[in-house]
Amino acid sequence: MTITLLGVIAGILTSCSFIPQAYKVIKTKRTHDISIPMYCLCTLGVFFWIIYGLMIKDIAVLLTNIVTFVPTVIILILTLKFRVHKNS
Repeated sequence: MTITLLGVIAGILTSCSFIPQAYKVIKTKRTHDISIPMYCLCTLGVFFWIIYGLMIKDIAVLLTNIVTFVPTVIILILTLKFRVHKNS
């Protein structure tokens, strides 16, 4: 197993940890316990990791952060959406 493959596997497993939360938010539409600042920081950080991965042409960095970016953006957008609708 190459070091890059090990990095991709570790990164994808870690990144997939956001998928159950995204699924739960989509299914229940409940977001009152989700930290908006945490997801803002995480999403922004992951965005910069994607840029970094592109710049250094590192597939492990790029793939793992793309996998992370999608559910974190979904969680952040739905959290903001459901809280706005709840308060109106």
